Amino acid sequence: MRLIAEDLACRRSGRRIFSGLSFTLEAGEALTVTGRNGAGKSSLLAILAGRLRPEAGRLVAEEVGERTIPECLHVVGHRDGLKGALTAEENLAFARDLLGDANLGPRAALARLGLAHAAGLPVAYLSAGQRRRVALARLLVCRRPLWLLDEPTAALDVASQAALAGLMREHLAEGGLVIAATHQALGLEGARDLSIEAFRAARSEQVADPLADPFAEAF
Repeated sequence: MRLIAEDLACRRSGRRIFSGLSFTLEAGEALTVTGRNGAGKSSLLAILAGRLRPEAGRLVAEEVGERTIPECLHVVGHRDGLKGALTAEENLAFARDLLGDANLGPRAALARLGLAHAAGLPVAYLSAGQRRRVALARLLVCRRPLWLLDEPTAALDVASQAALAGLMREHLAEGGLVIAATHQALGLEGARDLSIEAFRAARSEQVADPLADPFAEAF
């Protein structure tokens, strides 16, 4: 899969968050989206996921056949999106049956995140870190080339962060793409960084000086 974002603009509650944002992500590449709270990281991921309509610009996915971009991606957001009354295994089985293109079984996916012992427990009984790992295990039960991760290390201990980094590296090695909004380093060597605030500052300079091209190398 190849993802192309062209001149994206976002407006929330009447306020322009960013505009003219462009990048291309090739198979096997990762992009970290950084910036302070409220800078627009989650808004960008929502646009990429099809949950928010951009004010301007367009998204293009290549090498995906007839699938739409939402059909090519997993999203792990701030909310874990789990049903508390269902067990960890049942939550993952539901995701597998809903999304299709099954990959690892629920128990195998939980084992990769160190949660094999919790497969039969209702999610409501799990800690915040355990629930986060169940949400991340959804990445493994179905094959999707693009992973959109919003603060994926939230509530994770050091060992779980290392396990997540390993999963992301495996996904990239298989030709997948990762876009992660984060305040923390994710352990992904070679990942490109998109700072929303730096982008806006450079964009302002570009508008002030139309001969400047600060994005010629960055994007």
